[in-house]
Amino acid sequence: MNNIGLIIAREYLTRVKKKSFIIMTFLAPLLFVGIFALIFWLSDQGGENKNIEVLDESGLFPELFVSDDDETYIYIDTPLDSAKKHVENGIIDGLIYIPEFSNLDDTEGVLFYAPGNPSISLVGSIERRIENELESIKLLRSGLTQEILDGLESDVSIHSINLSSSGEEKDSSSGTATGVGYVAAFMIYMFIFIYGAQCMRGVIEEKTSRIVEVIISSVRPFHLMMGKVIGIAAVGFTQLLMWIVLTGVLGSVGINVFSARMEASQQMTNAIEQSADIQAQPENPIDDIMKSVNSINIPLTLGAFVFYFICGYLLYSALFAAVGSAVDSDADAQQFMFPITIPLIAAIASLGAVLIEPHGTFAFWMSMIPFTSPVVMMMRVPFGVPLWELGLSMVLLVAGFVFTIWLASRIYRIGILMHGTKVNYKVLAKWFMMKN
Repeated sequence: MNNIGLIIAREYLTRVKKKSFIIMTFLAPLLFVGIFALIFWLSDQGGENKNIEVLDESGLFPELFVSDDDETYIYIDTPLDSAKKHVENGIIDGLIYIPEFSNLDDTEGVLFYAPGNPSISLVGSIERRIENELESIKLLRSGLTQEILDGLESDVSIHSINLSSSGEEKDSSSGTATGVGYVAAFMIYMFIFIYGAQCMRGVIEEKTSRIVEVIISSVRPFHLMMGKVIGIAAVGFTQLLMWIVLTGVLGSVGINVFSARMEASQQMTNAIEQSADIQAQPENPIDDIMKSVNSINIPLTLGAFVFYFICGYLLYSALFAAVGSAVDSDADAQQFMFPITIPLIAAIASLGAVLIEPHGTFAFWMSMIPFTSPVVMMMRVPFGVPLWELGLSMVLLVAGFVFTIWLASRIYRIGILMHGTKVNYKVLAKWFMMKN
């Protein structure tokens, strides 16, 4: 066991001291928060104001198109051919042409002229305005008013409550649970791929440089494999922990800035409403976000994430290490990589079906199979999983990890010293059956 500790320390210290590790540890959170800040900033800037002319031959929409910060509408009364010249010469950004309708049931012929392909949002906005106005005209002609129809509408908002077997009630939020589940599942999926591949490449490098032959003279192959797998797992967990802390700090600063801006905007809105004698109940989106987050069992979710992150990686990295010991280059490893990654790909592809029924039979069995449970169970945990299911899944994952380590070590002990051998599945089976 002392040898395993020495190998773990060697793998860990060698990798955390690399410049690439240090740079990515601090750069990734900055990029992550920076991308979201950029998206928020761009969405707050607004687009360039467009000048759009309106030629309404029907006379039904004299005041429909009102200018705002995004578009300036100008009503004109000129022939269509002359109006089209304005678009062709670049004088305006668009022309809405509304022909005279024979009746309100035949409203074909509305055209929008633009120098290039207009945005879907702009065309959709124009369509909705015309449709809503036509509906209002039809209502007035039929003797009904919009107020009567509005009075017939009902707005039902369902507030979901989690009711435990002990009778305890707790607020729930399906949207927040979905977001947390997707992020946790995808992070585990990505880290297994990234650090599993690192483990495989590390084995290949030591094998091709013949360093492993020196190490094997004083360390058992199984201890070497275990030390490498656990050491790289510690590197991955360290980096993940640093990312979470740094992203949390940067994210909290961003939330405070966003909250301050929202508060200033809300104060301005309240002042306008008070001047207009309009009573409105202010809503703080930050409070809504915090309520949604509090609806999830955060300690259980974090604990499950750490467990499935570590055990999922250990399970797959043992197989990656076995593959690395059997081949002499990354290119040779590709033929063995795909069968290993099929369960991971199936797990990430099944998240949509799991989301539809997180407590169904399919979701249950996918979260029990050790090769898919790290991803699928993290999708289910935010929705509230019975503790016996979570415990059974963890026990099966640990058993799967032990079995995978034993299976991989049978191949690792032979393959790590083999050079220039053309490896296929038949050769791997032969190595597995060899006696010590």
